[in-house]
Amino acid sequence: MEVILLDRIEGLGEKGATVKVAAGYARNFLLPRKLAISSGAKAARVYAQMSRQREIAGQKAARAAEELAARYRGVSVEARARAGEDGTLYGSVTSTEIAELLAAQGLETDRRKIELTEPIKALGEHTVTVRLHAQVAVPIQVRVVQE
Repeated sequence: MEVILLDRIEGLGEKGATVKVAAGYARNFLLPRKLAISSGAKAARVYAQMSRQREIAGQKAARAAEELAARYRGVSVEARARAGEDGTLYGSVTSTEIAELLAAQGLETDRRKIELTEPIKALGEHTVTVRLHAQVAVPIQVRVVQE
């Protein structure tokens, strides 16, 4: 049985590929889980339409993220933390704390969208990236000062 894959499946093929599989595998696994649709002229048209809809939705989400990114540009937050005399923090500044500081400025941000390359464990200026969409990332400044 030939099917068009709706998702990448390890050992089988990439998204959009037409592959030949056992009828039972398609009927009992791939089709019920919406990982594939059966091949044919009508199915190919359905797949093309679904692909166009996903692409349009992705473009809308990217535009919305770009508009939101304009609000984040130039934003800086100040985190207060306890530190030793050498400027090393006793703990670290986390993405949760940064999200709370952004929320205080009216920018509700999910902590999982804040990308820290490494934990902030020192006083001073640090650049942190907020990933609003797969293609839209905005750098913000985090200033860590002694409490």
